[in-house]
Amino acid sequence: MAEARAGKWPGGRAEALAAWALALPALILMILMLLGPVVAVLLLSFTGWSLGDAEMEWIGLGNYEQLAADPVFWTSLRNTLIYVGVSVPATVGLGLGAALLVESVGRFRSFYRAAYFLPVASTLLAMALVWEFMFHPTVGFVNQALRTLGLPVTDWLNNPDVALLAIAVIGVWQNLGLAMVLFVAGLQGVPKDLYEALALDGADGAWERFRRVTWPMLGPALVFVVAITAIRSFQVFDTVAVLTEGGPNKSTEVLLYTMVQEGFRFLRTAYGAAITVVFLVFTLAITVAQTVILDRRAHYG
Repeated sequence: MAEARAGKWPGGRAEALAAWALALPALILMILMLLGPVVAVLLLSFTGWSLGDAEMEWIGLGNYEQLAADPVFWTSLRNTLIYVGVSVPATVGLGLGAALLVESVGRFRSFYRAAYFLPVASTLLAMALVWEFMFHPTVGFVNQALRTLGLPVTDWLNNPDVALLAIAVIGVWQNLGLAMVLFVAGLQGVPKDLYEALALDGADGAWERFRRVTWPMLGPALVFVVAITAIRSFQVFDTVAVLTEGGPNKSTEVLLYTMVQEGFRFLRTAYGAAITVVFLVFTLAITVAQTVILDRRAHYG
């Protein structure tokens, strides 16, 4: 036995070395392109460096202590969490509903898929101008529709009480198509035999089919959709920068917008790096938490 192991060990070592040699270029590229910038931002957040400074001063947790006492930072964090809390459930729910509707139609299925996915492929900066017109207080489509229904109207982008909700509506519109496509892929992976078995049991209603077969089998797709939607929602920036610039009265100030303002407009580079680190930590923590919680309920067939 010992001789057999001794005979196999050189070959096993050679295979391991060959595997590491083949993986080394990809590993180096991953470190340089992914982990390298993260480490650089983390180290920068512990300094007092600003763009253009000749020297870099190490100040430890000074930037984070300033963040803890900065009301603008806490406002942007709160707005970001509210935005995520509104847009993620709405996107997931509407995306699932759209996927079920698209898969239920016989004709023009491909057309409906493309139509729903179009906002994902569109340039958000250009579409933000369209939404600015739609939310116009006098001639916008939204207020015109509300007037027709006899409902109260408002200046959506200039009202602090509803401006963040208007931005969240745009985010849902943008991410809906991606959620729909992912759910469609999950629906196509549900075995048809399960529906036939359910029909043999006498439970062939639409609600029973969804509750007892479709929903449990969509567990893996649901985990992925929630995680992707949460990440994309945390990255909201374009609509805020174009439509509201964080206003009115900081009601739409979000973390990424605050980071860009501090790092590139006010040239407080290290302080912006500290905000970026907080942003990365919150994004990772919420995504991991959602994935772990939903993964426990997911059924992998």
